[in-house]
Amino acid sequence: MTAQPAARLSRGVIAGRVLSGIAILFLAMDAGGKLIAPAAMIANSPPLGLPAEIGFYRLLGLILAACTLLYTWPRTAVLGAVLLTGYLGGAIACHLRVGNPLVSHTLFGLYLGAIVWGGLLLRRPALRAVFMGDAR
Repeated sequence: MTAQPAARLSRGVIAGRVLSGIAILFLAMDAGGKLIAPAAMIANSPPLGLPAEIGFYRLLGLILAACTLLYTWPRTAVLGAVLLTGYLGGAIACHLRVGNPLVSHTLFGLYLGAIVWGGLLLRRPALRAVFMGDAR
């Protein structure tokens, strides 16, 4: 008797996990930076017009960490992606308001949001079917 081969993951699911992992690592480092070293964040806050208060950056870090954790957990990944989209939209609005460079600064939240949703859609075929009409 031979053992049955382990279930093979499709390339799309693997690519989705890689994309999601990249987004999670980046967002976790950003949240950690806001929680651990808010003074470094405050040094860059005047150009964005954000309050130069340690508590403000720690609150942003907590919000980002919570959204990222929700995205990381499979059962709440869609909720996490929706909340991260809102968070990143706020970042885009801040950069747009002060006239930062469009491609490098302002649209970075859009790029990251695309990675978040792209990873989620690739690793969850049922979700892809809902959004894309993919009947596979």
